[in-house]
Amino acid sequence: MATPSSPEQPFQVSFISQSVREWISRLGAAWIEGELTSYDVRGGHAYAKLRDLNEDASVSLTVWRSVRERINSDFKKGDRVIVNAKPDFWVKGGTLSFQVYDMRQAGVGNLLEQLEKLRRKLTEEGLFAPELKKPLPFLPQRIGLITGRDSDAEKDVRRNSELRWPAVEFTTIHTRVQGDNTVPEVIAAIQTLDADPDIDVIIIARGGGDFLHLLPFSDEALVRAAAAALTPIVSAIGHEADRPLLDDVADLRASTPTDAAKRVVPDVAEQLDMVEQARARIRRRVTEKIRVETQYFDSLRSRPAIANPVWMIDQRGEDLMRLAARGVELVDRRLVYATDATTSLRQRLNSLSPLGTLERGYAIVERIEDAGSHVVTATDQVSPGNTLSIRVTDGRIEATVE
Repeated sequence: MATPSSPEQPFQVSFISQSVREWISRLGAAWIEGELTSYDVRGGHAYAKLRDLNEDASVSLTVWRSVRERINSDFKKGDRVIVNAKPDFWVKGGTLSFQVYDMRQAGVGNLLEQLEKLRRKLTEEGLFAPELKKPLPFLPQRIGLITGRDSDAEKDVRRNSELRWPAVEFTTIHTRVQGDNTVPEVIAAIQTLDADPDIDVIIIARGGGDFLHLLPFSDEALVRAAAAALTPIVSAIGHEADRPLLDDVADLRASTPTDAAKRVVPDVAEQLDMVEQARARIRRRVTEKIRVETQYFDSLRSRPAIANPVWMIDQRGEDLMRLAARGVELVDRRLVYATDATTSLRQRLNSLSPLGTLERGYAIVERIEDAGSHVVTATDQVSPGNTLSIRVTDGRIEATVE
């Protein structure tokens, strides 16, 4: 400011605001770490509040649309972030905010972002598809257990399994369940148990823990090893808030080791009760079936055809005799009709036969030649010396024309 102000010559608000803006604009960008207390998207731009992790202090953030599209990450309230921002003073409103050029997840937030990217990647590959889930055996004879040595998780699984089915057997492999060596040891245990033909199901158990302690069970190599196993796998990590990726790829997710034992091993008392109930239902069904069939047989026996079957023979005998008499009558009638018809036909045949004509005194004259005989119907058809054959009723007369 070139000249000092006074009550007689005060500065204008616009002058002060422009001066502050010019002074602030000389400040460069800086990386700032804090927690998002709000993150609102309006019109493609984001407006947020960033609070100090330890002190009661916060600043306003403005993320323009071009920056949001370049960052390509989702942020929400409560995320711990690192931002690269430059202070900017808005003259019209007289407010100070930081214009963001870059924003990243920090600490646990960054790990969550990486896990979410891995989760999306494995989901797109189909490793979490429901149709890949293998069914658990109804009654496993031997269970493969992967857990920490002398852990409460191991005790819970074994105690609850043996209480439900005392004959169940275990093959236990103790591994680290947190720390750097957890992933290779658990992978080796999965492969060992999966190669054992006596193992019916594999339980991976851990008694819960915070997010960082559960990170090994979200390792990509471990998740892929579990997906490649042919033996059904049950994940019993025992943590609801931060769900590791092993829960998604496992054939069954149990909320706790105790829950895993209850869902893998059937209760012998419940099964015996179910068997008894099934037997009772079978007995009721068989008894009811016998009762119904007995009633049906009784109803059949009460019918006249079964109660007195002789009447059927008598009735059918009378019918047979009546039909036989009727048959004789029909045959006789048919013979009479046939005799009359034959006589009539014989008479008609005789009337049309040449023999009938011959019996009335007529004769048939044939001229005999070498080529054959010819019927003579007129006198000009013969000549003296021709040989004739005259047919009468009882034979032929040979004659010669003179």
